Amino acid sequence: MPSEFLRLLVRRFSLLLGVYLLLRLGFYLFNQSAFQATLGQVALAFWHGFRFDMAGLLLLNLPWLVLSLVPSRNPLWQRMVRVVWLLLNSLGIALNLIDVEYFRFIGRRTSNELFTIGDDVRRQAGQLVIEYWFLLVPFGLLLAALWYFYPMPKPAAAAPGPARSRPALVGRYLAQVVVIGGLVVLGIRGGVQLKPLRTGHAFMQTPPALGHVALNSTFTFLKSLGAQTLERREFFASPDSVRRALAPLPPRPRPGAPRDNVVVLLLESFASEYTGIENAGQGYTPFFDSLAIHGLFFRDHYANGRRSIEALPAVLAGLPSLNEHPFITSTFQTDELHGLGEILGREGYATSVFHGAQNGTMGFNTFSGIAGVQQYYGLNEYPGAEKSPDFDGHWGIADEPYLQYFARQLSQQKPPFFSTVFTLSSHEPFEVPRQYAGRFPGGTLPIHQVIGYTDFALRQFFKTASRQPWYHNTLFILLADHTSQSDRPDYQNTLGNYKTPLLLFHPGRQLPAANVHRITQQADVPATVLDLLNVPAGRQLLPFGYSVFDARTSGRALFLSGGSLFLVHTDYVTELTPDNQIRLYPYRIHQLPETPLPHPDPQKVRQYGNELMAATQYFTDGLLDNRLYR
Repeated sequence: MPSEFLRLLVRRFSLLLGVYLLLRLGFYLFNQSAFQATLGQVALAFWHGFRFDMAGLLLLNLPWLVLSLVPSRNPLWQRMVRVVWLLLNSLGIALNLIDVEYFRFIGRRTSNELFTIGDDVRRQAGQLVIEYWFLLVPFGLLLAALWYFYPMPKPAAAAPGPARSRPALVGRYLAQVVVIGGLVVLGIRGGVQLKPLRTGHAFMQTPPALGHVALNSTFTFLKSLGAQTLERREFFASPDSVRRALAPLPPRPRPGAPRDNVVVLLLESFASEYTGIENAGQGYTPFFDSLAIHGLFFRDHYANGRRSIEALPAVLAGLPSLNEHPFITSTFQTDELHGLGEILGREGYATSVFHGAQNGTMGFNTFSGIAGVQQYYGLNEYPGAEKSPDFDGHWGIADEPYLQYFARQLSQQKPPFFSTVFTLSSHEPFEVPRQYAGRFPGGTLPIHQVIGYTDFALRQFFKTASRQPWYHNTLFILLADHTSQSDRPDYQNTLGNYKTPLLLFHPGRQLPAANVHRITQQADVPATVLDLLNVPAGRQLLPFGYSVFDARTSGRALFLSGGSLFLVHTDYVTELTPDNQIRLYPYRIHQLPETPLPHPDPQKVRQYGNELMAATQYFTDGLLDNRLYR
């Protein structure tokens, strides 16, 4: 292989590294509010990023590298290699540009979840292009730059001096191929360390959130393809020691509890930041605020994830999202799992899930079946489906008509029933139906007026439901799937990113006493429902959540953020870093300090650290061995 070809490889790869530096800069500037750091810390994250760029680009460009090793100056061959280069890298550039906006909604770089929402993206392609047309500008400019500055070999010319023998040329070529192959393997591994480079390595810096800046979306996406999504944990020697540290508390018997209906209203992107009751009256949810006064409103509630696809397993089965890849689309979805649909179904309940989006969206219909739910109602079951005037033109049926439809369907179910509805209007592109244009406060973010519309849809739902015979025998549970856009600085931190409301409302009877300032999470819903209905679950209730009525504990919340696992208690927030360090932060509602306590209480570090390590070991080993309940 002539030395010119080696120089060309280096120049071409340097061009790609320059493009990824620009992509990282754009990602940081567009999401700067998410990273509270000094200029020096940001610069260090950029420096760390070159390691991930090398690995991601080498993985993506392996076909091109193989073709480039062919020592041919044929113009047709070189043009073909150039086209392959452009096609491969157009995918990487597109992923990174998508994350400039997508990161604001999920708080992490893209992984193989794109396959999960692939059908939705195809259906929304036109609207997404219109909404984010500006991303096409850098996409086109960067592709043009790659094509224009791609160095081509010079035309062949007679070499001066005596010609080398063919065996010598072949030997030199093979030696260079071996060296290049070794460097490629080393680059993909990220160095000579024992373990290959992983996503979690990006978060071993201060502050850890800058790991998202160091990463690139090409690396996170490719690393998620076909990979083992869980790494076995070995913090404890035996399952018994894991359970002791995790401290499960199954609900106690509640003799004489009525078998009421249960309705779960899972509200899309209905973050605490938007409610008035949690923000001194400054919010967009007047009806929800008024309802909260008449129910049990838990002020220290947190979501177990940042994506809709992570909410349903937590709410219906008590399974928090302690892995980067959602359970619904993982290889573990065939594991043994017992949801509220199955447990309540055995007690004679009619069980159902309603979601006004296309059937199959995010695998909700599949998971509903896994959780034992008897009936799933999607867009296909709605009268008229996509031809209905209630179809929003993007995702599905708008919230107001869909919640009215939901109320009518509940009246047709034989009590007792357990039913969950997942709203969708407070989702991109944040549009209210035309007839309500200008009716709700516009606020300072696009989502604010849509939250107002969803709140109005809730008001109309309860107005209709209150006239139904089942209303006064029904427990209503209102909570959100995750947070979304933010413009309040006190919510713009790791804890604030998961802060959502939880409201229990029963119009027909007084609920048992509860500490509304305890820590609660989505995964508490199954234990709470079974406790209130006095339904025994035995070993079919996962140990992550507690009943909100259980006075033996002040509650807890678990979530994964930036490669670290977090455990929230009323006094401290505990972090388990990717390199298994335990950090302790003082707890303050929806606010997490940038730095951990320098000298935390050793007893609390040991107690909460063991609890958090037990949670992740129970989760990972349970899924890997299909032993969540054994």
